[in-house]
Amino acid sequence: MTSALHLAEQLIACRSLTPEDGGCQALIAERLRPLGFACESLAFGPEGARVSNLWAVRRGAPGGKLLVFAGHTDVVPTGPLAQWQSDPFVPTHRGGKLYGRGAADMKTSIAAMVVAAEEFVQAHPNAPGSIALLITSDEEGPSIDGTVRVCELLRLRGERLDYCIVGEPTSVERLGDMVKNGRRGSLSGRLAVRGVQGHIAYPQLAKNPIHHAAPALAELVATVWDAGNEYFPPTGWQVSNIHAGTGAGNVIPGELVVDFNFRFSTESTPDALKQRVHATLDRHGLHYGIEWTLGGEPFLTPVGNLSEALRAAIRSEAQIEAELSTTGGTSDGRFIAKLCPQVVEFGPVNASIHKIDEHVEVASIEPLKNIYRKTLEALLG
Repeated sequence: MTSALHLAEQLIACRSLTPEDGGCQALIAERLRPLGFACESLAFGPEGARVSNLWAVRRGAPGGKLLVFAGHTDVVPTGPLAQWQSDPFVPTHRGGKLYGRGAADMKTSIAAMVVAAEEFVQAHPNAPGSIALLITSDEEGPSIDGTVRVCELLRLRGERLDYCIVGEPTSVERLGDMVKNGRRGSLSGRLAVRGVQGHIAYPQLAKNPIHHAAPALAELVATVWDAGNEYFPPTGWQVSNIHAGTGAGNVIPGELVVDFNFRFSTESTPDALKQRVHATLDRHGLHYGIEWTLGGEPFLTPVGNLSEALRAAIRSEAQIEAELSTTGGTSDGRFIAKLCPQVVEFGPVNASIHKIDEHVEVASIEPLKNIYRKTLEALLG
């Protein structure tokens, strides 16, 4: 058994349902301290619900570049245990795959990062560059006391981050086929359109908010928000939930509630999107209110030293040309990008993440570790 596989199994065995860390970060720090990493445990959040974070850094020569590996130890709930073929917190091998909650998202990546750092330090003890790991247990939850808080602290300290690799499971069909060099922003809204409740047989005495809102909603669906650019697809607007009514078939509802979301490119801003939505609703004369939630702003790392070093390592280890992409949901990369000019995401195949019987190919773990190590060698060696 390789060192990376063994560590991945140890991490999977830790019950770390978000926002719990389950002992993962202590295990990681125990591995890194003998290599000269200064390991700092950072807890944020209210008493009784503190979020665990780890900032571990090994300093090189003054003025050298700093590469950060970032990831999360928390995992999503398992779902019905009876549907799992094996206990989700007992790492299990079947058919060349390693099964367990967090196997793909993202304990294997963290294990590969730790072992890559170990091998690099052992081979290059006097390398001029610095290595750090930023690990949180608040990525799968609200993401308010995790990476974002650590980044705020690092900014106040004047810490300079040059490169960051987030271990998100980005590969699609096989290890190395996709690297994320940015992510779209996420802006959500809850629209409440107010009408007048009444008997359905006397519509002249009521005001149906569904009827009044329908033309405006149709216009929002058909709106072209932007055309995207060479890195991002066009901004999209989607309704996720719509509700009205009292449950009775003879009552005109007094209110319509619509939940919607923008996944937006760098061609649009949250304020501009809000203004256009309000302008559409106002033009249709609706009586309404909106509660807005900004889940994250978009970030983009143009082709540069980090993406090229990572793609070269993938080419060498996996014999594949990695595609740069900004598709998918949000990640903690959005927080790190405010502090670090070059942020990319790379990890194992994501087909089973958040699913029953989550797994990774065992044969992909050693190449993943080697890709991380070769990237370190290219940038810091």
